Amino acid sequence: MLVTTVTVYVKPEHVDDFIEATIANHNRSIEEPGNMRFDVLQCTSDATRFLLYEAYESEEAAAAHKQTEHYLQWRDTVADWMAKPREGVPHRVIRPQDRQAW
Repeated sequence: MLVTTVTVYVKPEHVDDFIEATIANHNRSIEEPGNMRFDVLQCTSDATRFLLYEAYESEEAAAAHKQTEHYLQWRDTVADWMAKPREGVPHRVIRPQDRQAW
């Protein structure tokens, strides 16, 4: 399993637009083969800060996500709305070890 967390800082005037576009990306991402989880989180103390939590069964499934039409559309749509470049950090999962634990 591979988990990536992506921190995104959005320009204040585009927060609602970003949420709408990211929900559309989420809805399609959770249907992908190999997707285990795709959470969209908004910071409670800073409404312009978001965290995307993406869990895939393998590195290959995570890489395939970045080739999907919906991801590429999301990436291009939200690019100018970001206050600074997004920060993605891949993580090796130690626990849980299987999908049943989710």
